[in-house]
Amino acid sequence: MGSNLVITKEIENYINNHSLELTAVQKEIISYNNSLGDIKRMQISILQCHFLHLIVKISNIKKVLEIGTFTGLSGLTMSISLPKDGELITIDKSAERNKIASNFFRKAKQEKKIKTIIGSALESISNLKEKEQKFDLVFIDADKENYKNYYNQSLDLIEKNGLIIVDNVLWHGEVVDTKKQDKLTTVIREFNTYVNRDKRTENLIIPVGDGLTVCRKL
Repeated sequence: MGSNLVITKEIENYINNHSLELTAVQKEIISYNNSLGDIKRMQISILQCHFLHLIVKISNIKKVLEIGTFTGLSGLTMSISLPKDGELITIDKSAERNKIASNFFRKAKQEKKIKTIIGSALESISNLKEKEQKFDLVFIDADKENYKNYYNQSLDLIEKNGLIIVDNVLWHGEVVDTKKQDKLTTVIREFNTYVNRDKRTENLIIPVGDGLTVCRKL
């Protein structure tokens, strides 16, 4: 049986240099995030950008819900991958981050495709359910304590074969370190087990960035 390749920084750079070219605004967001210090870890990786781009394209995604906007890299990545009549709704509780992301969306001329919501994600999702909104893809990258809630609520927002993608599921590799028993690591482990046992979806953890779980609703 073949073994999985260990992705070193050199291999990651090679992959990035031989993959899709990021747009000028995507690169600008990454540069901006690098100036933020440790909080830049909230940004998805370049490899994840490429993955989301292709998923949206090949799955004929037209409507996306994003839970957790940060400064807009993942939202912009998915928006530019959508068709002209596509739509992305992105939720974040921070008005400051929303303003930054919205400025990048306008600079990339994507503001007509993107609607931003400032507020509690769970309340916002509840409002979307009341309006009977449906999405082809839900991308979850927000507070980890509510991952299970976001996942369960998202299942009501997608139809059969709809996708839910969740970031940070490998948690810097700490999910397999038995010495790590802190709250967030435990939350991620329990979430991964919950999703894997859920008969409503089929799932796969993909080791790009900090780990993405891709779920298809059955």
